[in-house]
Formats: sequence, structure tokens, C-alpha cells
Amino acid sequence: MQKKMLHLFLSSLIIMTYCFIPSQLVLADNFNIGFEPSCESILLINLDTDSVIYDKNSDKKMAPASITKIMTYIIVAENVSDFNNTTVVVKEELLKGLLGTGSSLSGIKAGETLSISQLLHCLMIKSGNDAALVLADYVGNGDIGSFVQKMNDKAKELDCQNTHFVNPHGLDNEDHYTTAKDLVKITKYAMTLPSFVEITSKVTSYILGENRYPLVTTNSLIDPVRGGKYYCKYVKGIKTGSDSKAGKCLVSSASNNGYTYICVALGGFLPNDNVAMLDTKALYQWAFKNLELKPIINKNKPMGDIKLKLAWQKDSLQIVPAKDYSVMLPKNVVASSIDIKVDKPEFVNAPIKIGQKIGTATLSYANAPITTIDLVAGEDAKRSNILFIIYFIKNIIMSIWFKVTAIVVLLLLGFYVWMFIRYNKRTRRKRKTMQAERYRYK
Repeated sequence: MQKKMLHLFLSSLIIMTYCFIPSQLVLADNFNIGFEPSCESILLINLDTDSVIYDKNSDKKMAPASITKIMTYIIVAENVSDFNNTTVVVKEELLKGLLGTGSSLSGIKAGETLSISQLLHCLMIKSGNDAALVLADYVGNGDIGSFVQKMNDKAKELDCQNTHFVNPHGLDNEDHYTTAKDLVKITKYAMTLPSFVEITSKVTSYILGENRYPLVTTNSLIDPVRGGKYYCKYVKGIKTGSDSKAGKCLVSSASNNGYTYICVALGGFLPNDNVAMLDTKALYQWAFKNLELKPIINKNKPMGDIKLKLAWQKDSLQIVPAKDYSVMLPKNVVASSIDIKVDKPEFVNAPIKIGQKIGTATLSYANAPITTIDLVAGEDAKRSNILFIIYFIKNIIMSIWFKVTAIVVLLLLGFYVWMFIRYNKRTRRKRKTMQAERYRYK
């Protein structure tokens, strides 16, 4: 009976309140790597923690040259379901369109029929502009512009902020650009697609036939025979690029001792060396030698309390991290060197459910932010209906709308009293006049 009465009271109170209140109220700085990379733009990401290890001008718009072909691969992979059994006839006019452009060619011939798999090998291993055009023409149903539009649409979908393509191969154009940061997003997505990692990691391929010249990688970092000083045993793929405006470019991945990285190096312009490859190799070697994964946040370890209101006989709530978090740090740095800044409100109102987001914790190293972790309730907190009623009434009374309404009511009441008094005075005056009139006639 008491519960029914309480529910009825709350319902009535809420309805009354709506009469007074409008309805709308109901990264980190770079580690000290000991050298300065020569490329104009470079970004090294640890994939295990998705954290930035080294960043130099990663938001700068750069010409990508043949790095473009990573996106070309993506569009083909999303529009062709069977690489091996889907075939394309190479059009002569597509090959003629590359004459005089200084294009990198894979050696495919006009009129021959090739599978999508063969063309993707030509695209990514030999960096064939001819393969890029054939694939774009096929997927675009004869309209390469349509294919390029798909490339730009995908870039937007991947949240690439400073990327725009005008062709599928990367030949220079002032409206054809990207950034190291965007290329990380593009590459991470490409690595989830069928055969991408496998194809881009191949050094040599006879996929066009044993009687044809093999496709040989343009990426010296993965070539133990021809790679020379560039060869790095940890590297897998991914794509090179080079022209007079873009300089030497490279997107690659490397794994060692359980750690995996992506490195994007753009704008290498030293005349006698491929500095994109040298910078990339040096960064990988430094990272594998000097960094290790250190646990910083344990989701089972509370990170303090927060003041709790509207709960019966409970005035604080325990908060915990939403997840475990580890970070790549120099081996000689202890985990306690990480600064943790907790951002939370002064209090929360019950009811609260376990796992409900309460605040955040920002992790920093050497005054540079690393990441932000959600802080959540580590326990449930039920609401007291009695305390809620008191709180509700107090909010109504303290609200500006209640005050305005109260003032209006008081003014109306005052006006009514004034009118009432005035009316009474006039009535009494009229009575006296009438009495005086009667007395005179008597």
C-alpha cells in the first residue's frame, strides 16, 4: 500500500513539474631515437597498442606516387569476390595511355587474359601502372573516373582527413595527395583484406608464367638477395613509391619478438640513397632494440571513489578502468613514470549500473599525452525513492522556471487582491452614497 501511494505521489509530482518546466529540460612527443630521419614526413605506429612511436609532419599533405596502389587494391578487393577465377582482357588503349609518362610497368600485354589475382600481383609487387589501369577500368565498368570516385569515397569512410585521389596509379597531379597519418588508416584496413599481406610480402613471383620474366619486388627492405644495405629481416611488405615530386616513399610493416609496427615514410629527396628505406629500417631497429610493452592500467584495480547522491546509506561509488592498457616504453623506463590524470564529475546521482561510464583517465609520458581510458562504475548503486523525491522537489523549487512561475503567480495574486480591495472600496462608497440619498429624501 505504501509503495502504491509513493508511486502515485511521484507520478503526480512529475506531471505537476511538467506544467512549470519546458519539455526540453525534461601523442605523444617523439621518443629520443638518437637520430633525425631525412624524410619530410614519417610516422611509426605500434600496432599492439595502436600508439604513436615517432611522428614527423604526419599531417602534411604529400604526393604519394605509387603508394596510391594500396587504395587501388582496396577498391578491387571490395568489388571482386573471386580473385583467381575472375578474368580480364587487357585493352591496348589503356597501355598506350601510359606511353611517355615514365611509368613503372609490369610487362602485361595487350589482348592477353589475366586473372584479378595476377593483376594484383603485378600491381603490388612490380608496382605496375599498367595493372592499375586495367583493374580500374574493369571495376569501373570502363569508367576509370568511377573507380577513382570509389577511392575517394573509401578514403572518407576511413576518416582520412587530407587525402584525395585523381588516378589509380599515383602519377603526379597537384590534386592527388595524402598524408602519413591517413596512409596508416588506409594500410591498416588493407591488411584485413584477402591476400593483401601475402602478395605485398612476396619478393619474387612467377604468377604470369614460368616462361615470363618474374615479378620482382621494388621493396629492397624485404629482398635478402638484392636489398643490400636496405634489407631488414623484420620487414613484411608493403608498398614503395617514387617520382620527382613525391621523392622516395615507403609504407611497410615489421614484426619481431611479438611486436608489430607500421611505418609510413614520405618525401625522401637525398640524391644517392633511398632515404625512405633507410629511415624506416633505422626506426624499426631502434624500436625493437629499445622499446617494450609495459602494463599501466589494470581494469580490476580501482582508481578511486566519487561522491554518490540519492543512494540510501551510501555516499561514494568505486570507479575502475574500462579495460586493461599497456604502452610501449623504453626498457629503462618504469611504469610509474606514466602520469595519470583522472577527469571525473564532483558527484553522480543514483541509480548507477556497474560498467556505466563515469569519467576518463588521461595517460601521459614526459608531458605528452599517450591515450585516454574510460573510467566506469565498479559497482551498482540503487536509488532511494525518498531521497529522489526530496531532490526532485528541491530542483523544482530552485529552478528558474519555478521562480518565474512563482513570481507570475504572486503578481497575479497581488493584482487580484488589489482589484478586490478596490472593488470593495467602490462598493462601500456606493452604499454610503445610496444611504445618503435615502436620508435626504426622508
